[in-house]
Amino acid sequence: MVMTYGSTDRHLNAPTLGGYAQSIVVTEDFVLRIPANLKLAAAAPLLCAGITTYSPMRHWKVGPGQKVGIVGLGGLGHMGVKFAKAFGAHVVLFTTSPGKVADAKRLGADEVVVSKDEAQMAAQANSFDFILDAVSATHDLNSYLNLLKRDGNLVLVGAPDKPLPVAAFPLIFRRRSFSGSLIGGLPETQEMLDFCGEHNITSDIEMIRMDQINVAYERMLKSDVKYRFVIDMASLN
Repeated sequence: MVMTYGSTDRHLNAPTLGGYAQSIVVTEDFVLRIPANLKLAAAAPLLCAGITTYSPMRHWKVGPGQKVGIVGLGGLGHMGVKFAKAFGAHVVLFTTSPGKVADAKRLGADEVVVSKDEAQMAAQANSFDFILDAVSATHDLNSYLNLLKRDGNLVLVGAPDKPLPVAAFPLIFRRRSFSGSLIGGLPETQEMLDFCGEHNITSDIEMIRMDQINVAYERMLKSDVKYRFVIDMASLN
């Protein structure tokens, strides 16, 4: 396997540069089609955050009549809200930041719950069909498992750097499930792009020049991004 970034190019015998490359040669079987109505810069993160959130929703058949929770309103979470809404679900966004309530509703959330508020969390108990957890910081998974109804599923797409404890009882009561998901294969990624074309879905982005990368990185560490940085490769010229 040759990865788009960080592998050795078979022809140049040099590292592949992914999105930092100015050109790329690839076998046509691995090429994806971007719908013409989507702006390229805003479509670029769909190949990461888009498929990461789309794939588990498709796998677990998120759709009309379901109550779906999205944990965290960041690069992944904001796409989760958009997809869950487009699939026809009732969407609830969980955030630790009261300041994100208005933006979550702008993106399509029907309800916003401040997860630090115990009363707000308790009011949501045993009511969710599906919860997508997009948080990469340390947090309490069990508080979200308790929100699932019978046979509900919590999917982790965030990547915390430390193990998160999962208690037995929130799982075994009501036959709940806890699973994880990464990205998706090429056919599903193309399906996701076509779905985005049909529903006019893209990522909310901030375009930056190449010489702004260090500043953008520092902002990212402070969660000061709405909601993906995209580098303008023309700024190299």
